[in-house]
Parts: sequence; structure tokens; C-alpha cells
Amino acid sequence: MKADPKVQHRLLDLAAIDTALAQLAHRRRALPELAELEALARELSALEDERVRAQVTVDDLDRDIARLDKDVEQVRARKAKDEARLAAGTGPARELEALQHELASLNRRQSDLEDAELELMEQRETAQGVLDGVQRRLTETREKREATEQRRDASLAEIAKEEEFRRTARQPLAGDLPADLVQLYDKIRADTGLGAALLTGSRCGGCRLDLSGADLARIRKSAPDDVVRCEECRRIMVRGTEGR
Repeated sequence: MKADPKVQHRLLDLAAIDTALAQLAHRRRALPELAELEALARELSALEDERVRAQVTVDDLDRDIARLDKDVEQVRARKAKDEARLAAGTGPARELEALQHELASLNRRQSDLEDAELELMEQRETAQGVLDGVQRRLTETREKREATEQRRDASLAEIAKEEEFRRTARQPLAGDLPADLVQLYDKIRADTGLGAALLTGSRCGGCRLDLSGADLARIRKSAPDDVVRCEECRRIMVRGTEGR
């Protein structure tokens, strides 16, 4: 393939744009906010599991407290009924004595129930504190995620703007070059990531390897408009004055 040396040099401008675009694509993939958001997602998932467990504990305690409270109310109602009958003083003495024993038993039962309820209420207070702490951490982590998303979006917008600028510059540059040369360049770039590089002295700017004496001699013997390629990396080598 042949191309005017000046045209070949313009491939370096195209390569610079494509390198910048590749760097921008890498920057997009490697944004620190992306890794941070992944970590925050895992943290939020773990916190949500923790919140569910804490909420279940509070709900279970609420149910147990409600059950005990209902039992206490039943004992109080029974006591009130027995106290009223005892205060009336009607009925056989044996029945009144039985009422007194039952009242004593009910008093013990009420005391036991109220002690158990008090203990559950203390447990419930502790459990609520745990739940409040988890919910607070959830809120803080969600706020952190939102702030990280805003930073990510700002970075992505900046990258997109820079990419648009580079692509806008690339289109007329590639359009002015011979189609067959651009086609070869694009094929090499797709395979290696870089389609053309400057030959500096005896070193290929693509693979950074020094050419052999035979390769250098071959290149020096070639016509200035010959499109030469590196034997190692197969990239187009754009010659400077030392490669002519």
C-alpha cells in the first residue's frame, strides 16, 4: 500500500485521538465511584437484612407484651369481681374463705405477669435502640450513596463531553485520509489497540522494540510513500527523517 508521507503523518493525529478516546473509555470503566457504589450496595443489603432482623425482634416483643398485658387485664378483672363478692360478705363462710385464697393467688399471678411484662418492656427498649441505630446507619449510607451517584454522574458527563469533542475532531480527519489507509489502520487498531506509531531511530513507537538491522535496511530502501509495518506488532510505522 502507498500513501503520501504527509498523509501517513496524519495517521499519528488520528492515533492520538483514538488513544485519548481509549483512555476516556478506560477512565469510565475505572471510575472510583463505581467501586464505591458496589461496596455501598453490599453494605446497604447487609444493613437491610440487619434492619429486618431488628424489626422482627421488636415486633415479637410487642406481641409478647400485648399478650401479657391482656393476661394482666384478665387477672385484674377477675380480682375486681372477687373483691366485690368478698366486700358484699354474702354467701357461706367457706366460699368467702375460698375467695380470699383465690385473691391471694390472683395477686401473685398479677405480680408475676407484671414483672415479666416489665422485663419484656426493658428488652423491647433495648431492641428499639438497636433498630433505631440500624435505621440511622441505613439513612447515612443511602445519603452517602446518593452523593456518590452525583459524583459518578458528574464524572460521566465530563467524560461524555470530552468524548464528543474527540469524535467531532476525528470524523473530518479520518474522512480526509484515503479510505483504504483508514481501513487498514482501523483493522490494526481493532486488533492491537493502536493502529499507527512513529518510528523513532530504530524503535517502533507501537511495541517499543528496536528493529533489526535487516528491517531497518528494508525500510530505508522502501519508497517514501510506501506504508511500512512493524514486523513485531504489525502496526503502521510512520517514518520521520531518520526512517527515510
